Amino acid sequence: MFLALDVHYADDHVRGAAVAFARSDDATPAWVIVDDVPGPPAAYESGRFAVRELPYLVRLVTQARGRLAGLAAIFVDGHVWLEVGRPGLGHYLYDALGGEIPVIGVAKTRYRGAPAGEVRRGGSTNPLFVTSIGLARTDAERLLAGMHGPHRVPTLLRIVDRASRGDEMA
Repeated sequence: MFLALDVHYADDHVRGAAVAFARSDDATPAWVIVDDVPGPPAAYESGRFAVRELPYLVRLVTQARGRLAGLAAIFVDGHVWLEVGRPGLGHYLYDALGGEIPVIGVAKTRYRGAPAGEVRRGGSTNPLFVTSIGLARTDAERLLAGMHGPHRVPTLLRIVDRASRGDEMA
């Protein structure tokens, strides 16, 4: 199984979503978890995004583990590496989970200096930027490139984004 995670911040709550799928090319999720945490989110601090978001991602993985027999990898909206030797959100998640589950970071914008591969999908000239830990980056790129959907962002990553925003179409 694979898991895709995303978190959305509102003024009065934080909503996280997890989408599980058996194969990277699945068109529909096996299941979706939406988790609302009441109260205003912590303030954004430049350069400390992982500190803000990590507790919500760990909370989602904890909830999902009760429904999973095994987990091949986790996709996160963001970078695993910000630059060589400088960890990003995905790396912090990998560490928080004991280094047991590979994490694939998928970002829509390049972080200057990030050792990211580029994957172009759906005829888009704009790539997705891929970093990973616990899995070779070329394997992570292959998984992302083979994901279902005709658009730049794969179907299941769009679904987790919509679910985290509370979109009824998720």
